[in-house]
Amino acid sequence: MVAVAAAEERVRGVSARAARDAVLTGAVELARAAAEEVAESPQDVGEHLGTVAEAERLISHRFACTMRGYRGWHWTVTLARVPRGRTATVCEVELLPGDGALLAPPWLPWAERLRPGDVGPGDVLPFRADDPRLEPGYVPTGDEEQDAVAIDELALARARVLSPQGRDEAAERWYRGSRGPTARGAVASAAECGSCGFLVPLQGSLGQVFGVCANEWSPDDGKVVSLDHGCGAHSETDVEPQRSEWPDPDPLVDELHVEIVSLLESAAAGTGESGDAAPEPGDGTDGTAPEPGADETVTVTESVVSTVEVTVGTDPATGTAGDGATATDVAAEQPAPAEAGDPAADAAPDEPQE
Repeated sequence: MVAVAAAEERVRGVSARAARDAVLTGAVELARAAAEEVAESPQDVGEHLGTVAEAERLISHRFACTMRGYRGWHWTVTLARVPRGRTATVCEVELLPGDGALLAPPWLPWAERLRPGDVGPGDVLPFRADDPRLEPGYVPTGDEEQDAVAIDELALARARVLSPQGRDEAAERWYRGSRGPTARGAVASAAECGSCGFLVPLQGSLGQVFGVCANEWSPDDGKVVSLDHGCGAHSETDVEPQRSEWPDPDPLVDELHVEIVSLLESAAAGTGESGDAAPEPGDGTDGTAPEPGADETVTVTESVVSTVEVTVGTDPATGTAGDGATATDVAAEQPAPAEAGDPAADAAPDEPQE
């Protein structure tokens, strides 16, 4: 104990003498110049923070670091001198972290730094012989029946298979993930995946909770989903009919197009199956006075021919009346009607005329 106390006393004495070294403590500009030479820019060296006595005739000057991302770091310049020397010499310049400095996380091996999703195409993970998620697979026993069940039905003919711990971790991760019941799509869906026709159940204990989606329209196509998951592509649901958000267009009225229709074509189109001609304005059938002219004669003649055809019963194929005479001949034998406006024709035949 006495030796330890004596050693500590000597160290304190050396530190006190070093702190009183006027040559080294006064070489602030020499230390700053050395730090600015090492730094990328002279502006990266800030104010002088003080000195630290490292040993006899050995002192370190500290300067603040103003570089971005190096909060709490400082430049350390160590100076020394020879015994009885009056000139300081630069030993080393380095950038060291101080109290509360922003530091990088502790170094970890590459295999331990990897996280799920970091493995890309061409990457290979290191082999883990003691992976707790796996356990030794099935070793054939020679019994054909027993080996057939284990290998063909349970697919256990592998060096290692999933252990209970690995199965539980996978189930927990899948159920709490984006394809479990708490996902946004599952909360908004009208039905669960357990009742969907596109669900392919898994085998074993995992099949009691999970299945694989086989719907190409679903966002989870080809992925493992929980039975109480859901989406808008369920096989038994339908969207509710909604009115269109677009307003109904106003009807278009074409006021620029004029359709020219012939009077004779209109009369022919208005003739019904009974053979009666449609009334025309001015022919006397609509309550107006008949107008004399060529059109009136044609209209009357057509009316007479139609009447004769109905009365006599002409053959529609040959236009011949039932007794061999044509409809035109029969019509010729009928007395011509009196012209419109003839008072003699309007009078009854048994009334005397003046």
